[in-house]
Amino acid sequence: MKKGESSLTALISAFGRAYHSQFDSPKIFNDYIAKDLISQKEFNDIKENMVQGIHFFNKDIAQKCKENTEEILKWITQVQLSPTPLARSAYCEKVLLHEVTLGLKQYVILGAGLDTFSFRHPELEDSLEIFEIDHPVTQEFKKKRLDQSNLKIPNNLHFVSMDFTKKFSYQELINEGFDNKKTFFSLLGVTYYLTKEEISDLIAHLFTKVPSGSSIVFDYADENLFKEKGISNRVENMVKMASASGEPMKSCFSYFEMEKILEESGLLIYEHLSPTKMNELYFENRDDYLSAFETIHYLHAIKK
Repeated sequence: MKKGESSLTALISAFGRAYHSQFDSPKIFNDYIAKDLISQKEFNDIKENMVQGIHFFNKDIAQKCKENTEEILKWITQVQLSPTPLARSAYCEKVLLHEVTLGLKQYVILGAGLDTFSFRHPELEDSLEIFEIDHPVTQEFKKKRLDQSNLKIPNNLHFVSMDFTKKFSYQELINEGFDNKKTFFSLLGVTYYLTKEEISDLIAHLFTKVPSGSSIVFDYADENLFKEKGISNRVENMVKMASASGEPMKSCFSYFEMEKILEESGLLIYEHLSPTKMNELYFENRDDYLSAFETIHYLHAIKK
């Protein structure tokens, strides 16, 4: 990983959440802290880069809105950048908070980036231990941003530096206080960039040291990922941009393939949400550009 690469990825994701929190209505997922982790210069730089790239995304919109940069930014953000991060965060936190009411005590965030859950839920500081796992570069970047924003790290938040896509180590978690008790994992925006074998191995490893009832929420691309174009070619654009950035998308699954992988690790699918279902849950009755991203599905799976 080149120095700073993970920071850029984390920044763009935070940009999408911050934009939604400030400018979109109604809210799908209100990450009102995300804006505090992005400097005004970074926000403006990302905005400028997106607006300048409108011809790549949609030449008709480029022509129609050529004098209106705010509308161009809104179009790119709502069509291309925001739908998946917003929907997966909204769904994951809904499941997580339900698990907390059932007595959950441990939450592990794989690929946390600039996640803000612990800061938006101070009421859980004494009842839920949160472990953020990410690449050391990304975690150092986040810690600096928290310090610059005068955001105090809560006592229940533990940082675990690890490239879990290469090798997952439970010892690193245990060193931070992780215990063998019911655990909830989130794995958001990660599976696309791993091979099927790597995903299968990771999930199997995750559930070796946690009891029955532990669960995971993750998003994945279906078997049409490399064939579907999507609204304004946004699926095709997503695949092209990932490849151009040096992090190509590697895997997509049929529902039955994913079911088999989970079954082999002793997990059962508790809930599966297709793009159609996500539209019904989070994107209905809007008068803007936001809609559920084609080919992206969401799963909540539980250890038997």
